[in-house]
Amino acid sequence: MDAWTPSPLALDRAAFRRAQRRRSLLVALVSTVLVVTAVVLVVVNAPGWERARTAFFDPAMAWESLPAILEGLWLNLRVWVVAGVVGTLLGLGLAVARTSRVPALFPLRAFAIGYVDLFRGVPLLLVLLLVGFGLPALRLEWLPTSGAFLGALAIVLTYTAYLAEVFRAGIESVHPSQVAAARSLGLTRAQTTRRVVLPQAVRNVTAPLANNLVSLQKDSGLISVLGAVDAIRAAQIATTGSYNFTPYVVAGILFFLVSFPLTRAVDAYQARRGWGRSLATVSGAGDIR
Repeated sequence: MDAWTPSPLALDRAAFRRAQRRRSLLVALVSTVLVVTAVVLVVVNAPGWERARTAFFDPAMAWESLPAILEGLWLNLRVWVVAGVVGTLLGLGLAVARTSRVPALFPLRAFAIGYVDLFRGVPLLLVLLLVGFGLPALRLEWLPTSGAFLGALAIVLTYTAYLAEVFRAGIESVHPSQVAAARSLGLTRAQTTRRVVLPQAVRNVTAPLANNLVSLQKDSGLISVLGAVDAIRAAQIATTGSYNFTPYVVAGILFFLVSFPLTRAVDAYQARRGWGRSLATVSGAGDIR
């Protein structure tokens, strides 16, 4: 049996597509170089550039403050992981309670609705201040009063509400026929939720859930307002007295280096499961993308 060979028309189309891709890449490269060059020229030729360069981009100051900022960043990462895990579990529980239709669970469902409405409507910074200064005023001996703990608690309280809404959207995206089929096979309501609804719901909201966790990583820097020596507080301490703001730039770069791989991974996952993946089986989709 002879091997298949593309027709001359197919070869011409493939060559045309390659030429289009090369042209698009060239145009993107040229436009990027022009924009970057324009920005650099504007910044470098600004009247206060020399003073700004000394105040924000001092290599010696950056190297001197780096160890303390890295140590503070380690605290941010620990707060992020703990708050992310606890907030995800609590948010999932609230979403299940809110979507439940069992009459006996109405008080729990009402509490879930009130909780989500409250903490979605109050700014995170205000929650941090209320928790950080309000709870220690109660003088509870069993309650830790460190800035890191209280800051993590405030972040958990706020992000649990957001994550609960993400999970609720995922639960409600599962078609009712899935529940009906599971119940017809003899599964109880709890078994249907645990074995049929939740696995599909979590899979449907993986991308928005990851986006919220990336935002949580950045907001972990707000614990500095309670005195916790994280990356931002360490940068502030290094800046005190010198009026050199390079440590803030170092802290920002470190936060970016942590969040950038996460955001790119989320974008790649969305591309695989979203619009790009849906076009993969469409004839000529390569031209559309």
